[in-house]
Amino acid sequence: MSIHMLWPVFLAIFADIFYQVCSKSMPETINPFASLTITYLVGAAVSLVIFFITSGGQSLLEQWKEINWTTFILGLAIVGLEAGSIYMYRAGWNLNTGYIVKAMLLSIALIGVGYFLYKEQFTLTKAAGVAICLVGLILINK
Repeated sequence: MSIHMLWPVFLAIFADIFYQVCSKSMPETINPFASLTITYLVGAAVSLVIFFITSGGQSLLEQWKEINWTTFILGLAIVGLEAGSIYMYRAGWNLNTGYIVKAMLLSIALIGVGYFLYKEQFTLTKAAGVAICLVGLILINK
C-alpha cells in the first residue's frame, strides 16, 4: 500500500486521538454548544489558511460556487458527531470503550449504507466481520 493511501488514514487517526481526548476532557460546566462555537471558529480559520496554501491560486468564491447539499448536511452531521461524543463521555463512557463501541456499531451500520446506497458487495467475509464485532461488543461491555 502506497503512502498516498496511508497518509490520510494516519492523519485521521492522529486527529481522532486528540478529538476523543478533548471531547472527554471538556469541562462539565460548559455547555457543549458554547464550546463547539469556538471549535468551529478555529476550524474555519485553519481551513481558510490551508485553502490558500493548497489552492494553487484558485478563488475561494469560485470554489464556493461548486458547493452542493453535501456541504450543509456534513455541517449538521459534524455537530451531531461532536455533541454525541461529548455527551457520550459525560454519560460515563470510558475513553477506551466508548469510542470502540461507537466505531463498531457505526461500521456495522455503514455496511448496510454501502450495500443499499452504493451497491457495495456484502460478502461472507464481511458477515464474519460483523459477527466478530457483535461478539466484541458483548465482551467489551462485560
